[in-house]
Amino acid sequence: MRFLRWFYPGVGVKRWLVLFSLGVFLIAAGLAVAVDAHVLGQLEEGMRNLTMAATGRFISRAVRGAFLAAVGAAMAFVAVQRIVRTIILGVLPAGISSIADTIYHRRQLARGPRVVALGGGTGLSVLLRGLKEYTSNITAIVTVTDDGGSSGRLREEMGVLPPGDIRNCLVALADAEPTMQKLFQYRFKGGRLDGHSFGNLFIAAMSELTGDFEEAVRESSRVLAIRGRVLPSTTSKVVLNAEFEDGTSAYGETTISKSFKPIRRIFLQPEEGNDVRALPDAVEAIGAADLVILGPGSLFTSVIPNLAVGDLADAIRETPAPVVYIVNVMTQPGETDGLDAAGHVRAVVDQLGPGSVDYVIVPGDALAPERLRAYDDQGAHPVTIAPRSLDDLRVKTVRAQVIAATGLVRHDPDRLAKAALRLAEVNRSVVR
Repeated sequence: MRFLRWFYPGVGVKRWLVLFSLGVFLIAAGLAVAVDAHVLGQLEEGMRNLTMAATGRFISRAVRGAFLAAVGAAMAFVAVQRIVRTIILGVLPAGISSIADTIYHRRQLARGPRVVALGGGTGLSVLLRGLKEYTSNITAIVTVTDDGGSSGRLREEMGVLPPGDIRNCLVALADAEPTMQKLFQYRFKGGRLDGHSFGNLFIAAMSELTGDFEEAVRESSRVLAIRGRVLPSTTSKVVLNAEFEDGTSAYGETTISKSFKPIRRIFLQPEEGNDVRALPDAVEAIGAADLVILGPGSLFTSVIPNLAVGDLADAIRETPAPVVYIVNVMTQPGETDGLDAAGHVRAVVDQLGPGSVDYVIVPGDALAPERLRAYDDQGAHPVTIAPRSLDDLRVKTVRAQVIAATGLVRHDPDRLAKAALRLAEVNRSVVR
């Protein structure tokens, strides 16, 4: 009896169902008139007389029948269009002006290249915002070593994996209404929730509700209707460790960032009894990718922690897809002071092995001095580029205009995505 609900007041389909029925009847009547079938009796005779009056007595029976059928077909088409529109608008988010354009756009995105992007922090989310405009076949693999701020508190108090970087990536890929995106990024001020973002609390609560962090991320993805998917690099509870050039070491991402010492090696320390394994979906995605992107983002605390997960590193070494590393625009105080582009690439190659990185994208933009002055007090400077040093590392250097034209000195999402996706197209052409 659920079918009867279509006829409830306010549903908005009754009039179109009536119009559709009338249209189908006119199509049948038109065909009957055209072939003089005499199957509708007096009703058919009435239709014949009506069409004669409307089109003229001297027009042939076939033409009159075709006219009647055409009117019916037009009515049925309008009715179907209105019914479908009513149903779709009832279930899709508000703000969609053209259903056809929306369906076409989503179909086009579904045909886009399969891209896997690894990183964390704000850098990866910038890239994802650009990529989602060209493909929905995106897998973002996000580090889970954050131990500061809201993520660190939730990690300590609730025992969940840090959700902050994952939240940023979910919002970057979101296709939901802007209000929902703002809600996930909303940060409480004052009280016991001071500093917590709503999205972090949502993911943490969903993790407790489902009993599984991966499932919590999956459910959050549905809420935000993201283009692609977001996966943690591992569901094991790990702590980031660094060994410095002077032989000392530090424990924890926040401590490492504040050490202000050249880093020799990064590795993960699992909690007792844990085995640091990548998610099978993440490994599978890398193997099936058309393009694998590392960065941008904090070199030692966002990019390399993903590569410290053995399964992920093995998958990157073995993937037939081109592997691209995106060098940061500016150095990061306390982490990459004095490190040039070749130094960034060398750190990645040391983690993965020689020949593991195919391309490196570096900024080809000229930066006005006034845009850089704001960074002087922070001790951040543009990453210098020495092409010969990069050649020695056996990587192909791609210089591209990838910096945002105004505001902070950072990557522009659209420019960066285009520069990276061109490499996927180049690789496809070579393979063909």
